[in-house]
Amino acid sequence: MGFRLSKIYTRTGDKGETGLGDGRRVPKDHPRIEAIGEVDTLNSQLGLLLAGLEEWVEATPALQEIIEVLAPCQHRLFDLGGELAMPEYQALDAQEIGRLEAAIDIWNEEVGPLENFILPGGSALIAQAHVCRSLARSAERRCQHLNASEPLAGVGLAYINRLSDLLFVAARIIARRQGVAEILWVPAKKPD
Repeated sequence: MGFRLSKIYTRTGDKGETGLGDGRRVPKDHPRIEAIGEVDTLNSQLGLLLAGLEEWVEATPALQEIIEVLAPCQHRLFDLGGELAMPEYQALDAQEIGRLEAAIDIWNEEVGPLENFILPGGSALIAQAHVCRSLARSAERRCQHLNASEPLAGVGLAYINRLSDLLFVAARIIARRQGVAEILWVPAKKPD
């Protein structure tokens, strides 16, 4: 992919269409563009999580490992966006899914089994990890919606699914390493 943007505005999208990497023009609310947008939103929020982790890593060095696991995900999400924009392009591979699964397994061992539902919160970092998790689920739904009409090749769907799992466990590991109690769901009392 040697293409680089030399001009930010082109005026070609002023009437509600945008171009794909294969030259097609589609409406800006096309399922493919919706999927690309959700992946981009997730990537932006993941950047915010990583920036927050960087701010805390000096005080809590154990957060550095989380940065090392999550930072490559921004690049892979950009790859996924490229796959969505250029349907013939394939960048993601099963090894990356294996990398996420390995991290999930290691972190899950540390936090132990989930015995209650937990709520997003406890610290800004925990909450931001949950924002990323929920956006990964949203991006997955958008990709699945696109897949129903234009089947997606490659491992992108599995990657985004596994990433949401990783982000859930990341929220839990951040809580543990920050020494912050997870917020447990308290169900409403049943009416008498």
